[in-house]
Amino acid sequence: MKEDNKFVLQTVQPALLGLMDGSISTLAPLFAAAFATKDPRVAFLIGTSAAVGAAISMGFSEGMSDDGKLTGRGHPIRRGVIVGITTFLGGIFHTIPFLISDLDTALTIAYLVVGIELIAIAYIRYHFFKMKFWLSVLQVVVGGALVFISGILIGQS
Repeated sequence: MKEDNKFVLQTVQPALLGLMDGSISTLAPLFAAAFATKDPRVAFLIGTSAAVGAAISMGFSEGMSDDGKLTGRGHPIRRGVIVGITTFLGGIFHTIPFLISDLDTALTIAYLVVGIELIAIAYIRYHFFKMKFWLSVLQVVVGGALVFISGILIGQS
């Protein structure tokens, strides 16, 4: 296996998996909490717990999915750590704005951070996986929007 392909398969792909899951899966609980409680502190706690829980779950899932010998995906502990860390980062980046006590300001910054996260994911897919950039943006934004909207609708109900 070429060294570039090995790096993409064993490092970039697990990192992208974690970043995507952390960024997307934490949107619904975070924004549902923000809209339901109108309390940035509660939203922060729920967003943080979602990021930590997702990181642990995804890290273990990736580490236990295969031993890497048949697939060439690398050592399972290494992959699990990469996925766990990047899942946490993907979930915590848009949670941090809720440390701001003003809900409207926190929401505005969180929206911006989510947008940056989704563009970064699209760029990684474009750069390392040779996907068309705007198609990747569309796919990532549609997925993120569906989860984001569900969080808002649940939080407003």
